[in-house]
Amino acid sequence: MNYTNPKIGNYRYRILALVFMATTINYFDRSIVGVMAPLLQKLFDWTNKDYAAIMVSFKVAYGIGVLFMGGIIDKLGTKKGYTISIVIWSIFGMLHAVIRPAFGLIGFIVARFGLGIGESGNFPAAIKTVAEWFPKKDRAFATGIFDASTSVGAILAPFIVGAVVSVEGHNWQIPFLFTGVLSAIWVWLWWTTYQKPVDHPKLSKRELEYINSDSAEENIVPIPWMTLFPKRETWAFALTTVTDGVWWFYLFWGAKFLAVQFGVDIQNIGLPFLIIFLMADAGSLFGGYISGSLIKKGWTINMARKITMLVCAIIILPVAFVPVIANKWLAVFLIGLGAAGHQSWSINGYTLVSDVFPKKATASVIGIGKMVGVAVAILADLALGAVLDTANNSGYFWAFVIAGLSYLIILIFVHLLMPRMTPMDDNLLYIK
Repeated sequence: MNYTNPKIGNYRYRILALVFMATTINYFDRSIVGVMAPLLQKLFDWTNKDYAAIMVSFKVAYGIGVLFMGGIIDKLGTKKGYTISIVIWSIFGMLHAVIRPAFGLIGFIVARFGLGIGESGNFPAAIKTVAEWFPKKDRAFATGIFDASTSVGAILAPFIVGAVVSVEGHNWQIPFLFTGVLSAIWVWLWWTTYQKPVDHPKLSKRELEYINSDSAEENIVPIPWMTLFPKRETWAFALTTVTDGVWWFYLFWGAKFLAVQFGVDIQNIGLPFLIIFLMADAGSLFGGYISGSLIKKGWTINMARKITMLVCAIIILPVAFVPVIANKWLAVFLIGLGAAGHQSWSINGYTLVSDVFPKKATASVIGIGKMVGVAVAILADLALGAVLDTANNSGYFWAFVIAGLSYLIILIFVHLLMPRMTPMDDNLLYIK
């Protein structure tokens, strides 16, 4: 890879490391409730509908947040926008620790809502950072590296929770406080390290030329947010995010499914989650590497991204059989395979935006698309919670079937909306 070449320089990977750290913190914060879900349900006497309402609160806020946070990040810039995002989610993440049983349901709904608003800025800011600091041919690989941190956060959560929280629920508040210190460190590092490439004093001329090697120079005039809505490419990306509901199903309902199906408790969830999310990490790196490698071999960006996504959709299909499998470790492996395919799919979906849209519109398009994905995930949560309370565990059967089949169906419609992936200039006109 070119980042090992000292003549070019590798400062862009220092910036990527900070994005990796922020996303790890983001997913650790996000995953704690899912890991402790069976325990918290007992401590606070929640029904499945109550738990679904808490998950929906997060997603409603996330869906609202991605719409305006993407615009804020494009307007204020990545440095300020990312900082605002992480400060908000850290404050509300720590607020979970002060909730008492008498106000358990409403308290968690409010805390998750605030967390969702803050966390909604992470991916628009992260994708925008990659678009600013990496050429198109390296963006999928760079996105795969930072996107792997989502699994790192999800892996850390069960092990830290298992280490400090007892089966009876003692010390359940402590994991919610961890991210305050980590976030403060990150903000300091971000403000002392980040500037746009063209303004960065530590970036070599050769590395700046490499970063801009396959991107047209852009002006700084903002693109009106509403002008992005009529573009078919905006909705092609939005369709790829519908599968976020599958990922959040693994994240927020996975521990509950394993507890019901195989009796996995809070002390034993660490190893299954380690397997699932290590496989997801491998998927992130695989998807980014493969599409980038195909581009460097002469494939068009359009062909490289979509063929990679097709392979991902095929790999995911077996997850549909999880509910009928009696062996715990085989079920864990198939969920891990689905998570790996999803992560590979997801990072190639994100790069569709920076492949087609100008950099200054990236965060806004990501925000619009993520809003659509969140809306679908909210409906899925409400449906799953209701079915689990009225028809026991049959809801998991349909959840896994949908998780297995949805990617292939969605890819067909993505291709119909965006058959050629023609890039656009500063005025959203197609570049011939």
